[in-house]
Amino acid sequence: MTVRKLIRVTTFAGVLLYCVTAVAQTPAPSPKKSAPPVKTSAGKLPAAPQVVTIIHRINGLKMFRLLLRSEQQVQSVASLDWAFNLMDDVHTNVIAGLAMNDGETIAAWLPEAEVEFGPADMVAPVAPAGPRAPKPPRARVGLFENSPDITVIGPEGKRLAAKYIGLDAVTGLSILRLVNKNAVPAGGAIKDEPLSTGETVLLFSPEPVTKARAMLRGSLYARMSAIQGRIKDVMLAPSGGIARFKVSAPKLSNANIGGVALNEAGETIGIIDGLEGNEASILPAALIRRAAQRVLEQQASVPRPWLGVKGEAVAALNLDQIRNHGWEFQRAEALADKHRGILLTSIAPDSPAAKASLRAGDVILKVDDNEIRTADDFTWWLEQAGPSSLVEFTVARPDRLAEEPLNVKLSGLLDPLLSFKLRTRPRTTRGFSLIDQGIETIALKPPVASQLGTTAGLLVVYVEPLTAASEAGLQPGDVIQSIDGKPVSSFKPTTQPASFTFEIVRNKEKLVVIVPTKKK
Repeated sequence: MTVRKLIRVTTFAGVLLYCVTAVAQTPAPSPKKSAPPVKTSAGKLPAAPQVVTIIHRINGLKMFRLLLRSEQQVQSVASLDWAFNLMDDVHTNVIAGLAMNDGETIAAWLPEAEVEFGPADMVAPVAPAGPRAPKPPRARVGLFENSPDITVIGPEGKRLAAKYIGLDAVTGLSILRLVNKNAVPAGGAIKDEPLSTGETVLLFSPEPVTKARAMLRGSLYARMSAIQGRIKDVMLAPSGGIARFKVSAPKLSNANIGGVALNEAGETIGIIDGLEGNEASILPAALIRRAAQRVLEQQASVPRPWLGVKGEAVAALNLDQIRNHGWEFQRAEALADKHRGILLTSIAPDSPAAKASLRAGDVILKVDDNEIRTADDFTWWLEQAGPSSLVEFTVARPDRLAEEPLNVKLSGLLDPLLSFKLRTRPRTTRGFSLIDQGIETIALKPPVASQLGTTAGLLVVYVEPLTAASEAGLQPGDVIQSIDGKPVSSFKPTTQPASFTFEIVRNKEKLVVIVPTKKK
């Protein structure tokens, strides 16, 4: 068996298997047999110094909060492994990352890290002191007090400290910066030149080694391997260059998403951003470079542009479908014959489109000076414009004969690619909302509560900084047993008190925390 490199990472493997299964209440999937590494004539994987391994750990409290915000909206914990500790690692994500040519920037697929870091609260930068003063970075108040626990493993197996910078929402890539410049050796150029169907591609991603090693308590082993595929389809962008391309390869699985694609010369040609059967969708190198540039310029996550419309390409509609949106026969026929434009079918309230007076039935013919023929064209040009930018649409309207220009200021949507929700459903106790007090909790069933030295109650997974609850001393990891002397399940304030008395258990010790009422 050919092994490119072997990595040993300290973690809590036993807790991961039991805790996550118990909380989510879903069985762990059966492991799939990994595809064999590609072998060269020398029997080794080709050198790929630009491909690194990224280890992302999440502790118990963070995992609970992510589960609260997940699609499943987990609301209570029924059982846990007895070795579980709130501050121990309970989830470890091992993925591939791409080291850019500067030797310190890493691009990777890390959606959980962005949710963990917390894009919800942004603090505006202070204005530069002079006309040429550098732009100050924006401070972030994350979902957790600490930034994601991320380690980069270099091609020689060396641990490299890295700082999470932010998410590029257009591509879904996260950008990291190595603490030490040139920590990754230069090598493996990023290729922007055209690609051809039929070219051989190597898809690099980490995979676990034998089960016996992987299950050693306190250790996680992984290796970098690659499977071979061929370019099947290349999709060009309306501005020229490559928008996406697809690679056909055997035995692909979700574990390959985020993997790095190289050609036979060892040049990086993209990162896997989706799968459909035995075909991987690849984000091309040029878009990876732009994503890194956007995030590094802002020193923060960069939203994707948001207009707030739904629509269909005119070329995909028949005459009746166009007329159903208010177009009279002859004008609808002329519009359909030209096969261009996006017919708007709905407008989101209070969106940039609504503020610019766009209406259902309008047809956007151009974005700036670029003609629109397909939905992909429309999305592409909006993404190139970027959030908070001013664009000029050329619009045809059913009630006006002449085309007219319309200026629209786009806004931003940060997490369209994530399955996590940044706002949870309020945890209430008969009308009393802990969320209003800046407190997020998850319910504990009696068996789990006893492990933490308490009876059934609410485990605090997050306390918003600078709130009365935070200043009063309430902490993540506390278990709320009662409020004003009543069990949390039956508490209902009859009046608006000046403060609430929380009886909590912290480290199996009973305490009282008095939290002033949040003023409305």
